[in-house]
Amino acid sequence: MNLRRRRRLKLVLRLAAAIAITAFFLFPIYWLFMISFKTPEEIFAFPPKWWPAQLQFDNYQVLFKDGDANTVGNSLVVASVSTVFAMFLGTLCAYSLARFRTGGENLANWIISQRMVPPIAVVFPIFLLYVWLKLVDTYVGLILLYTAFNLPYVIWMMRGYINDIPKALEESALVDGCTRWQVLWKVVFPMCRAGLFATAIFTFVFAWNDFIFALVLTRTEVSTYTVQVTHYFGGQSNFWAKISAMSVLGTVPIFIVVGFMQRYLVRGISLGAVKG
Repeated sequence: MNLRRRRRLKLVLRLAAAIAITAFFLFPIYWLFMISFKTPEEIFAFPPKWWPAQLQFDNYQVLFKDGDANTVGNSLVVASVSTVFAMFLGTLCAYSLARFRTGGENLANWIISQRMVPPIAVVFPIFLLYVWLKLVDTYVGLILLYTAFNLPYVIWMMRGYINDIPKALEESALVDGCTRWQVLWKVVFPMCRAGLFATAIFTFVFAWNDFIFALVLTRTEVSTYTVQVTHYFGGQSNFWAKISAMSVLGTVPIFIVVGFMQRYLVRGISLGAVKG
C-alpha cells in the first residue's frame, strides 16, 4: 500500500509539474491573444484584467481597413514560394551528395557552414546588388534570397534522411526498369516523407520569422508582417492593441501549419536526421 501511494504521489507531482510548466510557457500566448481583444482602457487597467469584458474586434478591423494586414499575405506568399523552391532544389542536391558523393566528403560541411553566416554580415552587400538589379521591394527579390539562405539547411537535413534509406531499395527499382527520376519519385520521396514535411516546416518558419532581410530589402509593396509590427512602436507611446492584433495574425498561420503537419513533424524529428 505504501509503495502504491508513493507511485501515485510521484505521478500526481509529475502531472502537476507538467501542468505548471505548460501554463508558464502558454501564458504569454494567452496574454497576447487577450490584449488583441481588449479596449485601450482594459489594456492599461491596474490591476490587470485577465480577460476582456467583451470581445472587441475593432483592433483587427483597423488593420484590415488600413491595409496593414496585407503584410501577413506578403509573408505567406514569400515564405511559401521560397519553401517550395528550397525543398525542391535542396532535396535534389542532398540526393546527389548522399548517393554520388558529389564534391567529396567535405562539401556537405562547407554547405552547412554557409547557413551559419549571420544575415547582418551580408545584408548590405545584397542590398547594393539588389539596387543595381532593381529587385528591392519585390517578391522575386525576397523569394530568391530566402531560397538561397535556406538551401544549406534543407540540403543538410535531407542528406541525413536520404542516407537512412537503404540503397538496396533504389537498386532494386533500377533493376526493374525505373529511371533515376522514377526512383526519386517512387522510392526516395515516400521513404523520407516525414523528413520532407519536417524540413519544410522549419524552412517555412525560418522564412516567416525573418526580419533583417525584409527590413532592409522592402519598402511598402512587399513589406512583411515582422517589419510592420515595428511601425507600432513609437518614441513616446506604443500601440499595444495593434501590436498584439498583428502578432496574432502573424502567429496563427504557424499554428495552423504545425497543427496539420504535427504527425509528420514528430516523426521527422524522431528519425534523427541531424546525424549528418
